[in-house]
Amino acid sequence: MSGSTPSPGLASERQARFLVLVMRHAGVCVPRQYASFASIANGGKKCNGFFAKLVRRRFASAIPCIHNRARLYHVHARGLYCALGEGASRYRRPVPAGRAAERLMLLDAVLSAPDLGWLTTAAEKRAYLARLSASTSTEPASDGSADRSSEAVRDLPSTFPIGVESGGRVVLLYLVTDPWTEHFRTFLQGHAALLRAAPAWTVRLAFPRPLDHFYGAYQTVIHEELESPLHPITIGELKWYFDHRRQADEGQPLHPQTQGFLSVGAKVFGIPRFTEMYRRWRRHGNVVFEGVSSPAIAEALEASRGAVECLVLPHVYRHLSPLVTEPPRRPEPMARGLRRGEEGQKRRAQVLNPGPQPPPAETPLTVSEQLDRDWHRLNEWYKAQKALGVTL
Repeated sequence: MSGSTPSPGLASERQARFLVLVMRHAGVCVPRQYASFASIANGGKKCNGFFAKLVRRRFASAIPCIHNRARLYHVHARGLYCALGEGASRYRRPVPAGRAAERLMLLDAVLSAPDLGWLTTAAEKRAYLARLSASTSTEPASDGSADRSSEAVRDLPSTFPIGVESGGRVVLLYLVTDPWTEHFRTFLQGHAALLRAAPAWTVRLAFPRPLDHFYGAYQTVIHEELESPLHPITIGELKWYFDHRRQADEGQPLHPQTQGFLSVGAKVFGIPRFTEMYRRWRRHGNVVFEGVSSPAIAEALEASRGAVECLVLPHVYRHLSPLVTEPPRRPEPMARGLRRGEEGQKRRAQVLNPGPQPPPAETPLTVSEQLDRDWHRLNEWYKAQKALGVTL
């Protein structure tokens, strides 16, 4: 769980606590996030000095972004991650350009809840769910319950962190990155065991603009997955349908009457909820029916022990996309024993660096053409800045 252990070589505990959040949740950050966390001026002496110190001591590297004044800071020092016991963290690796904005969004969502402790690794989540399952049980135990619980723990998605309030309330954070809801449905089904065991919980959806316009579609998924438990008869029909659908998918012969029933089942159970459930059933078996058949989640929502919240991130991220990835690491030495052709065989020399070629001939532009070209360039630059939300 997130802590406040000072990192080596830093001046203050506040700076250490911020770096702990960065290293456990994103690996990258921007100065405004530290300024908001520390309640200091963004771009001020303290804020700029902190990041200058990180770069100077090689704890982090500054990456230029699309906006010529923006900088993305990647915290990569092995010593800092080893101090947290996460020396092999994926956040130490160079951040892909397409994932930088997503990581900043997740960090903003985490920073918006400073009072929460966070579970970020699969081991932390597994241990926490095991403690909840051992201390609180709302349903009677049955044979093989330990195996099903272990399977459910392994099925907890580890992409997004899980927050825990001091009073024990669990906060499931989900960052919305596209208007389609398939991944969110998988997320809810995968966390059903945790929602059943938690004494109180909140599902918090973090929407970057303009994806907050799709909240209605996500609310529909919440209604289907959390507020509508399936009747035992429906569960039995689903088990029959899933089993025979798998046989059909594997090419096994089926009786014509069974094929007819299977066609009817495809029409009844062809909605996204059951499509995703079938995919998980192929991997985990009948354990996937435990969450959807239990009324505990719907009862928690009815009694206000469960809640769903929407967090709209107020920041713009498009201009924070890195121009290039970080410099490549030094090349590794090649292994001995290179493959060669037959002895005595003549081979053409490989030109690795061909000589410079003469530049193509260009027709000089007239003054009018130069002015027209410069105007178009300036107009395109202005449109690009406006699209990035930069006020000129």
